[in-house]
Amino acid sequence: MRRIGIVGVGLLGSAVASRLLARGFLVAGHDVRRELLTALEPTGLVAAPSMAAAVADADAVFTILTTPDTVETVWLGPGGLLDAAPASAVLLQMSTIGPGLATRLGEAAQARGRRFLETPISGTSTLVARGGGTIFAGGDAGVLEACRPILDAIAAKTVHVGPVGAASVAKLAANLIGGINTIALAEALVLGAKAGLAPAKLLEALRQSPVSSGTLDSRGPLMVSHRFDPHIRLDLFLKDFRLMLEEGARLGVPLPLTSVAHQLCTAASAAGHGAEDLAAVITTLEYLAGIRS
Repeated sequence: MRRIGIVGVGLLGSAVASRLLARGFLVAGHDVRRELLTALEPTGLVAAPSMAAAVADADAVFTILTTPDTVETVWLGPGGLLDAAPASAVLLQMSTIGPGLATRLGEAAQARGRRFLETPISGTSTLVARGGGTIFAGGDAGVLEACRPILDAIAAKTVHVGPVGAASVAKLAANLIGGINTIALAEALVLGAKAGLAPAKLLEALRQSPVSSGTLDSRGPLMVSHRFDPHIRLDLFLKDFRLMLEEGARLGVPLPLTSVAHQLCTAASAAGHGAEDLAAVITTLEYLAGIRS
């Protein structure tokens, strides 16, 4: 499997495409934002004018899209991926969606005799571009093994968590932990700042303590500098929090911390930070603490 089609080359899609191109895969990509394709063309990406063109000769196809509605339309809508992709291609869904939609996609693919995997990836686009991150795989173990060379080119680890649907649950769980950790760090830095301890000084101390984590390393500097270039856009994480709450409601599982995180991110988005990194949630906490107007 050397020919890869990618539908959606935003922050994460671009990182995935770059990883594959660097390892000699032939990659065609499509996105409605033509400028994203242009940025990758010098590295070898074939900029496809349509989804059908991106997947026409592919051995494997990834969808890496921003919302569940878009995923559903691309896969199941008229002229969608199940119609456009070659019958021999493995179809991989990498977007963060709920397990219900993942299961529907898997069932639709199976009904058409298609090989399907859900492969959401845990890690920021920056981490993925460096070869980090973990892919959660849901689906047939044999199909997964056939795709191992592709997945190994993208991420440091690929973990088979069970049937279709299980990987989406794992991804929501991972984002739940990562998102709440980010908000906890923001609270800690605001507490320190209100007490007169410089955020940079506190962050350095925390990074040398037992509570040090990847969140401190990746989002701490963004919070200290107040430069929120997106690794994961706040609005996308807001969507993920909503998916977590919907799944919790469906299963009868209370998610009180997730609910508060959703509210804080909603406030930060309403204040104009939705296109920035999730770390921008610190601005809402600073406002509530009277540090910033």
